[in-house]
Amino acid sequence: NPQWLLGLIFAPGRSNHNVTSYGTGHHVPVKVPSKNQTKLPNGETEVHHRPKRGWIWNQFFVLEEHLGPDAQYVGKLHSNSDKGDGTVRYILSGEGAGTIFIIDEVTGDIHATKSLDRERKSHYVLHAQALDRNTEEALEPKSEFIIKVQDINDNAPKFPDGPFVASVPEMSEVGTSVLQVSASDADDPTYGNSARIVYSILLGQPYFSVDPKTGIIRTALANMDREAREHYAVVVQAKDMAGQVGGLSGSTTVNITLSDVNDNPPKFPQKNYQLYVPESAQEGKPVGKIKANDEDLGINADIKYSIINSEGANTFSISTDRDTREGILSLKKSLNYERKKTYTLHIEGVNTHTDPRFSYLGSFKDTATLKITVGDVDEAPVFSMDYYILDVYENSPSGTEVGSVTARDPDSRNSPVRYFMDSKEDGVRYFRIDESTGVIRTTQPLDREDMPWHNITVMASEVGRYHVDNPVLFSHVPVTVQVLDVNDNPPEIATDEDVIVCENSRPGQVIQTITALDMDDFANGQRFSFALPNQLPVNPNFTLKDNEDSSASIIARRRRFSQLTQELYELPIVVWDGGEPSLSGTSTLTLRVCPCQRHGKVRMCQGKAFLSSAGLSTGALIAILLCIIILLAIVVLFITLRRSKKEPLIISEEDVRENVVTYDDEGGGEEDTEAFDIIALRNPAAAEELKFRRDIRPEARKHCGPAPSCRSPSVEVDEVDVHEFIKQKLVEADMDTSVPPYDSLQTYAYEGQGSPTGTISPLDSTRTHSEQDYNYLEEWGPEFQKLAELYTEVESPEVTT
Repeated sequence: NPQWLLGLIFAPGRSNHNVTSYGTGHHVPVKVPSKNQTKLPNGETEVHHRPKRGWIWNQFFVLEEHLGPDAQYVGKLHSNSDKGDGTVRYILSGEGAGTIFIIDEVTGDIHATKSLDRERKSHYVLHAQALDRNTEEALEPKSEFIIKVQDINDNAPKFPDGPFVASVPEMSEVGTSVLQVSASDADDPTYGNSARIVYSILLGQPYFSVDPKTGIIRTALANMDREAREHYAVVVQAKDMAGQVGGLSGSTTVNITLSDVNDNPPKFPQKNYQLYVPESAQEGKPVGKIKANDEDLGINADIKYSIINSEGANTFSISTDRDTREGILSLKKSLNYERKKTYTLHIEGVNTHTDPRFSYLGSFKDTATLKITVGDVDEAPVFSMDYYILDVYENSPSGTEVGSVTARDPDSRNSPVRYFMDSKEDGVRYFRIDESTGVIRTTQPLDREDMPWHNITVMASEVGRYHVDNPVLFSHVPVTVQVLDVNDNPPEIATDEDVIVCENSRPGQVIQTITALDMDDFANGQRFSFALPNQLPVNPNFTLKDNEDSSASIIARRRRFSQLTQELYELPIVVWDGGEPSLSGTSTLTLRVCPCQRHGKVRMCQGKAFLSSAGLSTGALIAILLCIIILLAIVVLFITLRRSKKEPLIISEEDVRENVVTYDDEGGGEEDTEAFDIIALRNPAAAEELKFRRDIRPEARKHCGPAPSCRSPSVEVDEVDVHEFIKQKLVEADMDTSVPPYDSLQTYAYEGQGSPTGTISPLDSTRTHSEQDYNYLEEWGPEFQKLAELYTEVESPEVTT
């Protein structure tokens, strides 16, 4: 194989610092040994048996954004097999081969035909091959090389996140960091200064500065006051080429706001204030407002108001409205013009959130003086007590004095006072009050057991000044009346249920212990005594023992009780209370004998045997009974509905058409002359008189006199042809455009003539029954003989009549 040599020729003006050893930019031949050799340390040469490579490579470079009229020269490919006689053909393939990059097949020169943009694609990978032009055989194997796009400064820096918003506290020190901005440049940062950015301030000095390398914005002026200026617009520029002349630049805006700090104390607009408050002002209600101004914002402007002198603090209180930051002045005690006419208040307003950094500015508080003048008003009477508690014994006669209330006029006039009760309350039924003295009396005897306490409201006003529409002129006070107890209710036994007596009871056995109830109230506790009536003979079955603890025990006096012999016993018991005077009452207990198990457990009583035998309670039996009644009601309703569904076959006796349509039952034969009225077909003249519309109620037929023309149409049978009559009515109905076709006659069909078989329609039976001969039925056989006799017997009376 011949030896090959490949050289590189670079574009003019391009530095060859990346080339290993090929001179200054022209083709420099370098001899390549036929075999790969490596010198060993001992001076010998090691031969590597590897395929010979005839290509020596390095990178090609091409400038981006080339705007010249000719194609841009990139470099030259050359093989040592090329003798310059044109027998070698160079082929280029890979990215952009044939479109962006072209090669001269003879010389191997590579040109770029289009302007390239490094920011879009920074390099291209291509493959080169040398072929024998005559045989198309490869003189060298295909090899890969790279064409890099050389960067130029064609992209200005940009702020991708701009514009920016930032804040910094007011009164900050110089150099306080505000915000860091960052710009980006699309140019190659590894080559030259195209992407080396420097930051500067275009707008915003002398208030702010920016670090040229990091882009950190800092305060440049001390003690910037938000109250003087709050917003700043700072324009920051980023310039490449390290800020040199000719570099590209971009800018952004940073909107900086000074945040508030508490650097301003509250100030009252004036030092002295005056306020008028009427003496009728209610306690706890606002009577005035005062406000101190603070130029700060938010919590830095929060103010707490206080009254710092004792004269005002004892009578008035002040609080802060969070929304308006006003001091709300309220009454702690009621005012009295006759006692004190003026008050002087020293009010202080102080910030609640102070910043110790600004303590050198002074105390963050201010004071003002408020002079309050009390106004004289006509006041309602004042009761001597806030409430009254009175008492009276029950059953006291009407007019009994309960107690009295007292009120006075607080004004200097000291007008007389009248008393009255609220008519809307229920207490007016039981009590009345003297208008002049305020003495309260009963209007009827009271019952403690019915209502032990009564609540009433007594009102007072100046004489001659009370009016319902002016409630300010009267005052009211609650009065509670306690009804004291007297012993007026006899005691009663505290049980209404039957006492169970076991059949196996023994003499002396305690049947049950009983107690008593009394509606009266005993201060030292209720005490009761029990005994059997003295006027009755000794009870042979039971006796009573007083336990002397307000209870008594019923004791059996004999052995064995039988439910079958006697189930119920009655035992009257007399009970005395411990009141003054003592009252007694007699109660009769019912004792029921029941079989019991051991230890006195009741088995079953006869009154409950029936229910218990079935294992059902009374509620369960009632529920079962209700279910049975409901089922019976459903069955009766079902039968009633079934009967009501049967409708008459003939809906209207006068509607011949409906009779024919709805009739679905077996007829009565020739004798059934009432089911269908066929007079209209047998006598057209009579049908004209009987015609009526179905959509209105027909009028009653007029009664006619004894004239011969008033005879029934069934007697005079006209022999008019029915076919012609129906056709005539049909034409009349078709010509009448004012009404729907209500004429029922137009729906009848006509049976044609000419049939050898006689008609079977009953409509053609115009002859009377007397004209019919039923003797032919006998000829049909003995089965029809009886039928002929029946028809003959029926028509015989009609003929005679």
